Amino acid sequence: MQVTRVTRAAVDFSRIYSSLGLGKETIAALQSFRKRNEDAKRVLSQLQEQKTDVDIAHYRSILKNKAVVDEAERTLKEFKAVTYDVKAVEKAIDAFEAKAVEAAVSTEKKIDAELKDLQATLANIEQARPFDQLTTDEVAQARPQMVKSIGEMLKKGKWTVPGYKEKFGDLNLM
Repeated sequence: MQVTRVTRAAVDFSRIYSSLGLGKETIAALQSFRKRNEDAKRVLSQLQEQKTDVDIAHYRSILKNKAVVDEAERTLKEFKAVTYDVKAVEKAIDAFEAKAVEAAVSTEKKIDAELKDLQATLANIEQARPFDQLTTDEVAQARPQMVKSIGEMLKKGKWTVPGYKEKFGDLNLM
């Protein structure tokens, strides 16, 4: 199987980390992938720089034992490179890519939902009237359970709110 090189645009990982709002697990997976990729590139460049030809004539002129040189030459001629089936590696890469895409889609959905909630909250804040302009009738209409709880407290003769003194102190002058 012949391996072909594919030229791809450089990926700006710092932009990906900061702008997409990825989860910790996704960022860790990307950083791990990036490190393995850089290590593989480094090893490949080191191997490509190595000299691969063998000068048998040079060894014949230096060594006295010609049988050793003949045996080395015969071994080199008989050598056949081992081919590896890269389909298993491709499957692993495809599985990793599928998992990464799935995580990215999930993150995108979460971010979109959060953005919608934040926009609704922002719109609500912008449309809300200041607190000092609210009336008790409007507060009662917005929170009917508050009217019920106050009514129950008045029926039972409770004129203080539980926990108020602990939180704000006692303002009685007497």
